[in-house]
Amino acid sequence: MTELPLGKNQERRVISNVIRGSVGNLIEWYDWYAYTAFSIYFSSVFFPAGDQTAQLLNTAGIFAVGFLMRPLGGWLMGQYADRRGRRAALTLSVLMMGFGSLIIALTPGYATIGVAAPVMLLLARLLQGLSVGGEYATSATYLSEVATSNRRGYYSSFQYVTLTAGQLVALGVQIVLQQVLTAEQMGDWGWRVAFVIGAVGAVTVMYLRSTMDESTSYLAAAKDSAAERGTLRVLLRYPKECLLVCGLTLGGTVAFYTYTTYLKNFMVNTSGIDKSTAAWVNFTALLVFVVIQPLAGGLSDRIGRRPLLMFFGVGATVLTVPLMTLLSTTSAPVPAFLIMMAALVVVTGYTSVNAIVKAELFPVRIRALGVGLPYALTVAVFGGTAEYIGLWLKRAGVESLFFYYVAGCALVSLLVYWSMRETSRESALSADGQTAER
Repeated sequence: MTELPLGKNQERRVISNVIRGSVGNLIEWYDWYAYTAFSIYFSSVFFPAGDQTAQLLNTAGIFAVGFLMRPLGGWLMGQYADRRGRRAALTLSVLMMGFGSLIIALTPGYATIGVAAPVMLLLARLLQGLSVGGEYATSATYLSEVATSNRRGYYSSFQYVTLTAGQLVALGVQIVLQQVLTAEQMGDWGWRVAFVIGAVGAVTVMYLRSTMDESTSYLAAAKDSAAERGTLRVLLRYPKECLLVCGLTLGGTVAFYTYTTYLKNFMVNTSGIDKSTAAWVNFTALLVFVVIQPLAGGLSDRIGRRPLLMFFGVGATVLTVPLMTLLSTTSAPVPAFLIMMAALVVVTGYTSVNAIVKAELFPVRIRALGVGLPYALTVAVFGGTAEYIGLWLKRAGVESLFFYYVAGCALVSLLVYWSMRETSRESALSADGQTAER
C-alpha cells in the first residue's frame, strides 16, 4: 500500500481529532438544549398548576440560573484544561453533563414530591451549567489548536456546527416523540426519554474523547514546568483581551439565544403556531444554519474575522426589531421559516468565527481560561437571561421592548467590532510553533 504524503497524514489526524472532539460537543449541547426543547412539556410537571406563561417563566428562570454556573465552570475547567490538558477537561465536562441529564430524567414531578421536584431540577441545571461553562472554553481552545493554521476559521467553526447540531438532535428527538406519542404521554413521561438519551450518549462520548490526541500546543507549553499556567494571576495580565471577549460576546450571545431557543417558544406563545409546526420550522432553519457555519468559517480564513463580525453587528442592530415584529403576527409556517432563517444568517457572522477570534487573543498557557471565564460571565448575564427577559416583558404586556433590547446589545458589540484589530493577522496561535502544514 502506498504511503500517504506527510501533509495528508497530518490533515487526516486533524480531521479525526476534530470529529471526536465535535461529537462530544454535540452531546454536551444536546443535553443542554433538551431542557429548552422539552420545557413546553415538563414545565407543568415540576411546577404547581398555573397559566402556561407562568410555568414557562419558572422553567426559564431555572434555565437562566443554570447559566450562572457557567462562569464558575469556565474558571474551574479553564484552569484544569490549561494545567492538566484539553483532553482531560473535555472528558470530565461531558461526564458532568450526562449526570445532570440523568437527574432530570429520574426526578419525580411536583405532584409526587412537592417542592423537592423543582429543587432537583435546579441542582441538575447547576451541574450542567458548570459542565457547559468548561466545555465551551476547552472545545474552542482544542479545535483552534489542532487545526492547520491556514484553516483555523474553518475547523473552529465546527464548534457551532455541533453546538447547533445538538439543538437539532434535541428538536429531532422531540419531533419523533411527537409522532409516536400522544400529547398526554409527552406531558406525562415522553419528555424523560430525551434526557435518558443524553445520559447514554455522554457515556459513549467519554470513550471517544479519551482516545483524542492532546493538543501539540499544550504539550509544548507543558514541557516548561516552571511556567505558571491557568491561574487568575496570569489572566489578569490580559485585561484588554478579557474586556474584548466580553464586548464581542454580548450582542452575539443575546442574538443567538433569541434567534434559536427563545424563538421556538415565541412562535407558540406569541405567533400562535402549534407546537409541532413550530418544532419543524425550528428544525429546518437550524439545519440550514449548521450547513452555513463552515462556509462562513472558511470565508474568514480568506477575508479575516472582523468583516463577518461587522456583518452580524450591523444586521442584528438594524433587522432585529422588524424581523421579530413581523414574526409576532405570522402564523403560517413558511413565512415563519423565512423570518427565522434571515435572523440566523445574520447571527452566522458571529457564531462562525467567535471561537477562533477568542482563541487568537490569548497565549497557550492561559488560553482555555482566557477564552472561558470572560465569555461565560457575559453569557451568564446576557445570554442566559434573554429568554427570561422576553417572557417577563410579554407577561407585563410590553413584549416589543425585548426586540429593542436585543438590537441594543448588538449595537454595543458592533462598536467593539468596529474598533478591534483583525485577529487572524496577529494571532497568538502563531506563537504556538504551528506551521501551515502543522
